[in-house]
Amino acid sequence: MKKIFGVLLIVMALLGLTACGNNKVNTGNNVETLNPPTTSASNILIAYFSCTNTTETIAKHIESVTKGALYEIVPEEPYTADDLKYYTGGRADKEQADSSARPAIRGDVENMEKYDVVFLGYPIWHGQAPKIIYTFLESCDFSDKTIVPFCTSHSSGIGSSDTNLHSLAPNAQWKSGRRFPSNTSRNTVAEWIESLDIKLTPDVAAFDLDGGENGCAPTVMLNSGYEMPVLGIGTYSLHGETCVNAVRSALESGVRLIDTAYMYGNEKEVGQAIRESGISREEIFVITKIYPGAQFANPEQAIRESLDKLNIDYIDMMLLHHPGENDVKAYKAIEKFIEQGKIRSVGLSNWYIEEIDDFISQVDAFPALIQNEIHPYYQEQAVVPYMHNLGIVMQAWYPFGGRGHTGEIFNNQTITRIANTHNVSSAQVILRWHLQRGVVAIPGSSNPDHIRENISVFHFSLSDDEMSAIAGLDRNDKHDWY
Repeated sequence: MKKIFGVLLIVMALLGLTACGNNKVNTGNNVETLNPPTTSASNILIAYFSCTNTTETIAKHIESVTKGALYEIVPEEPYTADDLKYYTGGRADKEQADSSARPAIRGDVENMEKYDVVFLGYPIWHGQAPKIIYTFLESCDFSDKTIVPFCTSHSSGIGSSDTNLHSLAPNAQWKSGRRFPSNTSRNTVAEWIESLDIKLTPDVAAFDLDGGENGCAPTVMLNSGYEMPVLGIGTYSLHGETCVNAVRSALESGVRLIDTAYMYGNEKEVGQAIRESGISREEIFVITKIYPGAQFANPEQAIRESLDKLNIDYIDMMLLHHPGENDVKAYKAIEKFIEQGKIRSVGLSNWYIEEIDDFISQVDAFPALIQNEIHPYYQEQAVVPYMHNLGIVMQAWYPFGGRGHTGEIFNNQTITRIANTHNVSSAQVILRWHLQRGVVAIPGSSNPDHIRENISVFHFSLSDDEMSAIAGLDRNDKHDWY
């Protein structure tokens, strides 16, 4: 068994993501894909120096594959065509012959400390990296970072240009470098990156809320390689036409994340609303769950039943509803359906610190999400960061405290004061609080006005003081038994 502690293995490029609400890799009509691509986290930097755009082309291939941040090393004094002519005594010749040469760089890398992996690209000049690369390496702290050199040239290999750089960042972990010719394809670069076996902890708590719009939630990248909206609708207790209408209203309002479960008894209604919506299947992210007992004992049948009831070609994510006998068996069955392309991601519901470490040592596919009760009176202040550090997205059911408790939380003086400050509702304040602490929320409602209100939390933000004030409301007051 493999034990993978919340890491991403960069294996290939994302094949393309479309506009708001799209949570999928663009596979067209092929829902049987056996190898959904994964992508890196936000802690990759691709730093490169390029005079003739050749190195830049490779750097952009790496950016496309990894979704890392691109940084061009720009000389304070640009190189002219004459500077680059070999064996003329020009600037490049002189710098390469001078061991102390350190050409100045314009600007610097912002927030260098957040990057764990640095791809470092350069052309080969007289068999070595240009001296401006030396300037770059000496200007930053690369302690405990992984550096992956790559170079471009028409004929020369990377040679000692790679290893000669190591002394400039001795506390970094250096990977073997790679030379690329000018006509290198993106697929070749992707295959190289796959071979590096770089492990990264994804930043699953940093939602791009500034990129969201009311009626259009941003997405978070799961460790399975798929994107999921950070705000959706829960369908617990919704049945029959009430459920169909609620999901239909949610989709019309811009909601693209829908949560259901076998135990909710409404998978058929959820599937019906999705099929009738006219919205591309690829734009909608559907979560369902199988339950302990008979379903865990015969998980293949349970999974097929969910697929049949939903009737939407595939399931974006399937969760185990909570721990129970045969939970590892059930999880492994989900893994098999992922290999077949009928399920895209797997996760857990109602799992906590005491259960997670033992569980993940027994399975192969790392959980992409854990869905727990989380609200202002039960904030999971230990569990949320613990799971985030493993690279697992956290999602809140009962984001408002649950039925029978919502009114009390909505009328809390701290929350109403903050709501009045921003001219929004208590519900909107609570949802914004969830999102700003990196927790996906799935509020349930059958009221079209409330559904529209719930997806409209991107025109304001909570200050640090307001976030702290809500954090102070935690009572460790759990409202359900899970």
